[in-house]
Amino acid sequence: MWASVPLISLLGLLPLVTAQTCENYGTYNGTTCSCPQGFGDSTCSEIACGGNLLQGSQRPLTATQSGFANLTSSGCTCQSGWTGTACNVCQNADACSNAFSAVSGGTAGSSGVSGDANMTMVCNNSPKVWASSQMSCDVNNPTLQAIYPLKSTLNIIRTVDPSLSPIPNVTSFGDSGTVYAQLFYDGVEQFYCHADSCTQDSSSGGSDNFDCQNLQCTCRSNTSFCGAIPVSNLTATINSLGGTLSINCDPVDNSTNQATCHFAQTTLSQLFGSSGLTLNGCRFGECVRQSVIDSGGTSTGTEASSGSGLSGGVIAGLAVVGALLLLALLVLLVGLWKQRKARLAGYTRLRGSGVAVEWKDITYVVPGDRSRWRRKRSDNVNDDKAILDNVSGLVLPGQMMAILGPSGAGKTTLVEILAGKHKIGNITGTVAFPSTSSLAARRPRIGFVPQLDILPPMLTVHEALMFAAHLRLPESVRELEKRQRVDTLMAKLGIAHLRNTRIGDNSGKKARGISGGEMRRVSIGLELVATPDVLILDEPTSGLDSVSAARVANVLHAIAHDPETPTAVIASIHQPSSQLYQTFDTILVLAHGHSLYNGPGSFAPVEYFANSAPNVAPTYSQGYNVADYLLEVASDPPLELLTLQQSKSRLRNDNESGSGVEMRSSQGKENTSDVNGDVNGDVKEKLENHVQLASQGFSPGGGERERGIRSLLAGAGFGQDYAATFLTQLECLCGREWKILRRDKTLFFTHMVVACVVGVFCGGLYYQIGITIAGFQSRVGCLFFVGSLIAFSSLSALYNIVEIRPLFLRERSGSYYSPTAWLLSRFLFDVVPLRIIPTIILSTIVYWMVGLAGDAAHFFKYLLILTLYTLVMTLFNFLLGTFFHNGGIAILLSALTALYQMTYAGFFVNLAQIPPVLRWLQWLCPLKYCLEALSVNEVGSGLMISDTLSGVPVNVSAALIMQMLFGFGQGNYYRDVLVLFAFIAGFGLSVIGVVYFKVRERR
Repeated sequence: MWASVPLISLLGLLPLVTAQTCENYGTYNGTTCSCPQGFGDSTCSEIACGGNLLQGSQRPLTATQSGFANLTSSGCTCQSGWTGTACNVCQNADACSNAFSAVSGGTAGSSGVSGDANMTMVCNNSPKVWASSQMSCDVNNPTLQAIYPLKSTLNIIRTVDPSLSPIPNVTSFGDSGTVYAQLFYDGVEQFYCHADSCTQDSSSGGSDNFDCQNLQCTCRSNTSFCGAIPVSNLTATINSLGGTLSINCDPVDNSTNQATCHFAQTTLSQLFGSSGLTLNGCRFGECVRQSVIDSGGTSTGTEASSGSGLSGGVIAGLAVVGALLLLALLVLLVGLWKQRKARLAGYTRLRGSGVAVEWKDITYVVPGDRSRWRRKRSDNVNDDKAILDNVSGLVLPGQMMAILGPSGAGKTTLVEILAGKHKIGNITGTVAFPSTSSLAARRPRIGFVPQLDILPPMLTVHEALMFAAHLRLPESVRELEKRQRVDTLMAKLGIAHLRNTRIGDNSGKKARGISGGEMRRVSIGLELVATPDVLILDEPTSGLDSVSAARVANVLHAIAHDPETPTAVIASIHQPSSQLYQTFDTILVLAHGHSLYNGPGSFAPVEYFANSAPNVAPTYSQGYNVADYLLEVASDPPLELLTLQQSKSRLRNDNESGSGVEMRSSQGKENTSDVNGDVNGDVKEKLENHVQLASQGFSPGGGERERGIRSLLAGAGFGQDYAATFLTQLECLCGREWKILRRDKTLFFTHMVVACVVGVFCGGLYYQIGITIAGFQSRVGCLFFVGSLIAFSSLSALYNIVEIRPLFLRERSGSYYSPTAWLLSRFLFDVVPLRIIPTIILSTIVYWMVGLAGDAAHFFKYLLILTLYTLVMTLFNFLLGTFFHNGGIAILLSALTALYQMTYAGFFVNLAQIPPVLRWLQWLCPLKYCLEALSVNEVGSGLMISDTLSGVPVNVSAALIMQMLFGFGQGNYYRDVLVLFAFIAGFGLSVIGVVYFKVRERR
């Protein structure tokens, strides 16, 4: 609870400054003190009693009582035309003219020498100072009056140019640009102050601003303010006043000839509001010649420049914003130029290139646990796991190969290695893509269809295929041709009737769309739209019924045996039906990572096992599905079969050494027979001569360091080739995001409704809160509530990232677009509609219902802080969503972080009272900076606390309460803005780094 004693104790916290030899900052001339106007005696401690300003040291002084001069008890009265403390303030021109005539023995004439200047003596009663002006004001602050109930007045001497004063050093005191002030309580001077380096700004319609530096104040010992009453001793506080002093006065009220002024300094502003100590009934008086006023004075060195020029900070901020806008415009122009250049480039119609696939001695080993704990327990155990062991094979264009084997045989691993996917284990061997045509200008296009169909559920089939066409076909391909190609492809895949049907989601999370078989054909179409040279599929018929599987197989067969563009097709198959098995031209049988058979399909594998291992392989029964028979052999192969295949592989390698790689099957027989007449002898002859084999092949096992660097850069997106320019990528991604946002409005409208409902609830809870101490605490509580709500509502950003991550991984691995384009599109269509707009709605409702600072400047500063904090929390949740594969872990950490922020925001516990061992954690809390900036913005509007505690009226600045209750600094708003920007930059760069280097396909 507040009381007078704690308040006074607070006001007296700072150290004492040593008193001057001459009081009132008079100057010692060797024998006596030269005193400010209205003061006298050898030490300037006596006060003038009556007389007028121009009498100087001849004025009568007040009698000293109990060690202090007392104007009240002395009964001093001012001469006619003079007023104010010590009778220093003139009221009219006659008072100045008569006083000047009395002391000069002449008259204050109307003209100067030769009539060049008007020397008439006038009294300047406006706040503006021409030479040296006197002002006298009443101090009527309720809190001070509760402690000091008698009358308090403040006398101020402001000097701009003493040389323009009628009698320098008599009607003026001090150098140019100085201020002297004295406070009187019940007629006794309590303390006095001095400042220099003053500038004056009188450009605002009769108001006057006087700003000075180097303030000093001295308390007079044993006066009422300074020790006479021990419980209300302000000596330390007054003596510690320093820094900048501002004396700001409103225009004079013509009816009373008085004005309101503000005596502002940092400590006073903390105690009594941002405008400082309010002075009422201020009167101004300055005897000056009319010529000084007519000429505008000569004090250009101390006159502040007029106008409302922009501050350095505002100019710097505008410069940064302008530079960012210019950079964005430059990037846009460069993007448009590159896009136009790419679209105007020459275009050669996309056709198949007759590319074969050959792999030799592919071995894949997954390293075991290399942790220190594991090594201590099993130092001699090699727990590396070999998934593939020296597997070789060849597929020609126009052939369709099935890779058969039981679960765990290595089928998926092999097709992923052939497709060039990133693997976590160690790969050795060679994969080559020999071609019948020149491919020196480009790498072969490899299409890969994963086992799981990962598709955008809110798009139609046609939209999904057009999305792939725009991003995977060269920019130079015309829009009409892209559409024709998609239409033709849909007809070939048998999904033309699904053109305008949404894909949907068969997982049950969203509305169901097309069937599983149709999804599989759409996935195949996404790869075929780019005209791949080789098509590789991982279990394309898994989860499909026999009819759907047959349709998929027929589509693949048609693609492989297209007369114009024969394509090498490789598919891993788990358990094909007899009909499905017969569609494949060649078969590769895997068992425990070893190749048992690699050659023609149909009944050739049965004949091979019957002839090569008649007493080892199981006997084939007529009518039995060949595929089932091969799976039976591979499920538990006899050791003799593995030994037989390894010996044939060694024989093949011996025959191929020294003269390049010959295209042979694993049986050692030359594979030169035509398959359904689709591959002619000329093509095979060129393939067997290994046209450009060296330039098209890569060695997964060779050059580990170079390969690691290449893989890292490719995985990060650096140096990766994209068919579309960056601007086209961004256009397509934004177009897709816009379609999704329009079609799935639930999340957007939920955010809007929540923002409105919670805004009204919060606004009603704190409706038009008062300006008492309890009311101010509730204001900060309201701001804390809004910040906490933003922290928790941003969890949906994390969920969105986790949900869309698999689609991004698939499309990134297919080189659809760069991570930068994806991040920018996510930022535009997640942050703006789902974060910033709801934040603005919520904040606006709360702001005006609660009755916070009611001016536009503080409202927009309030919105700025909440928008910045929204961006901080959104990017932080983006970071968690991209860094952790497990969405549950990311959500848990996000929730715990929100609770940590609530603890260290400063609302529940005063930050200065936290133990030092834990106090440093506040600097890592974004909500702390948000709440502090919002609170500082609120008290910066001049919010004053009006309350009564223990019968004592309290009328102090809310900034003082803010510092005491929460530990917030009054001048920390712009610091907090910069810190929030730093959080945004840090989290943003972290998200970019994680997406580039971590969020990539690993198998």
